[in-house]
Amino acid sequence: MSHKQIIVAFDLYGTLLSTESIAKQLAEHFGQEKAQSIATAWRRYQLEYTWRLNSMDQFDTFSNITRNSLLHALAENGAQCDEKAIGELMAAYDFLSTFPDVIPALTKLASKPNITPVVFSNGTQSMVSNSVLRSKDLSPKADVFRDIITVDDVKKYKPAPATYAHLAKKMGKDASQMGDMWLISGNPFDIVGSRGSGMKAIWVDRAGRGWMDGAVPELQPTAIVHSLEEIVGIIDKHAN
Repeated sequence: MSHKQIIVAFDLYGTLLSTESIAKQLAEHFGQEKAQSIATAWRRYQLEYTWRLNSMDQFDTFSNITRNSLLHALAENGAQCDEKAIGELMAAYDFLSTFPDVIPALTKLASKPNITPVVFSNGTQSMVSNSVLRSKDLSPKADVFRDIITVDDVKKYKPAPATYAHLAKKMGKDASQMGDMWLISGNPFDIVGSRGSGMKAIWVDRAGRGWMDGAVPELQPTAIVHSLEEIVGIIDKHAN
């Protein structure tokens, strides 16, 4: 039986950590309905800005992108925040809650010596480290992750191929070994990007809506799960 080490890279925001708690904080300022609209737009522009910068061959830190996309979302919804409130909303990323399936899944992974779990995120090193280590839910399981890998050094954002190559390099893999790595993400663009780079990928479809992404129709998830607790069984099955 092969004892080859399997790299499992977890996306952070929207996969392990839920940004829904930010909508609750926004509701304190704007009420529930407008807060949800702002939160949705904030996340949309946060992602859109990374893709725009990739297309323009430009780079800005994820912290700046997050702040700028918040300002865009506020303006679009006819809302305003003072600098103190903006600072508090930005700091909320340090204290996000996990999805309910995360801790049981990480507990299972901790008992698998042939699997090396890491966090792989678009966030800055400090932003991601703070999110992992200060989350009341995730911090007790932080030692499950062997590393926190971000795109800071690459100055590109997922799904640019350079980001997945950077992950491979950090994990001691070359281009011919991309298939030894798994990406776990709730974000379809990340699944498509990793598959295009030769990785295996599990899409976390918590809403149960099914795979609909058609950007590159032939790039499909290796597997689809409704709960992170399913991933260990899938990875074990492929390993054997």
